[in-house]
Amino acid sequence: MIKVGIVGATGYAGEEVIKILINHKSVKITELSAVIDKEEPISSIFPAFKGRLDIMCHKPDAEKTAKNVDLVFLALPHKVSMEVVPQFLKEKKLVVDLSADYRLDYDIYKIWYGVEHKDKDNLPIAVYGLPELYYDQIKKAKLVANPGCYPTSAILGAAPMVKEKAVEEDSIIIDSKSGATGAGRRPDIALSFSEVNENLKAYKVNEHQHKPEINKILSQVAGTKIDVVFTPHLIPINRGILSTIYMKLTKRLNTKGVIDIYNKFYKGKPFVRIYDEGKLPQIRDIVGSNYCDIGVKVAGDKLIVVACIDNLKKGAAGQAVQNMNIMTGLDETKGL
Repeated sequence: MIKVGIVGATGYAGEEVIKILINHKSVKITELSAVIDKEEPISSIFPAFKGRLDIMCHKPDAEKTAKNVDLVFLALPHKVSMEVVPQFLKEKKLVVDLSADYRLDYDIYKIWYGVEHKDKDNLPIAVYGLPELYYDQIKKAKLVANPGCYPTSAILGAAPMVKEKAVEEDSIIIDSKSGATGAGRRPDIALSFSEVNENLKAYKVNEHQHKPEINKILSQVAGTKIDVVFTPHLIPINRGILSTIYMKLTKRLNTKGVIDIYNKFYKGKPFVRIYDEGKLPQIRDIVGSNYCDIGVKVAGDKLIVVACIDNLKKGAAGQAVQNMNIMTGLDETKGL
């Protein structure tokens, strides 16, 4: 039985990790912590857990948590995880970090997050936790940087064609739309019901902090520099991401030929589903699941790819548990 702790247990992602692990047959949740006014049972904070998980949720204490876990999930805000990761690694605990703190190189992190990285020593050992691309590295990892939600859909949607060198590297345009939980559980007027309901807006146009993450991984896949155009949008739903990716083909391909490339690329990858010709995924197909659903359409020399994920599952907690499974030698689908 793997003993697991969750730091940041009261956020959307932390709560979702708990929901998954309650039903995971190989895991026991032994530690929960969060920035809270008073320590109390997690079932008092989230009544849905009453009678299922009633352990105390205490204020963050890395030393206490490390004594009682084999692996810890850090569902913390950006810029916070890097302060506690060294303590867990020193105690030889496995770490899955859901923040952005270990996804980027030192210099790029400083540019996009505005601070010096405080854990320069462990930054190089972090493995990017996208199992469809880095399964073998994750299996040996002590520290996994769980991908961002937008990058998960964008990278999985574009990677097969980038790898195949079947699209122009400078032609990739990513238009993503996300539900409001993607911004986390925090007070913000822009995320209030009256602002989000019956509205749709673009934000951080081509300057969102997930852009360098997408560029980094697609560049690794391509073996050459990729610089995408990335525009995120906020839509009035709780959860789900739909990314529409536009690319210019360098090879003569029809839709069936592209589908063949995707099926070959994701063969044996249980959480990626490629749609048949003429069909495209929608958010309702994936909400509550750890799947990334992908559909494609060729229009002349242009390729349109639609990739859908649940931002709290494949975009956060589900993928984190998938990474935990791989790190601990379990079947990657267990509990999911």
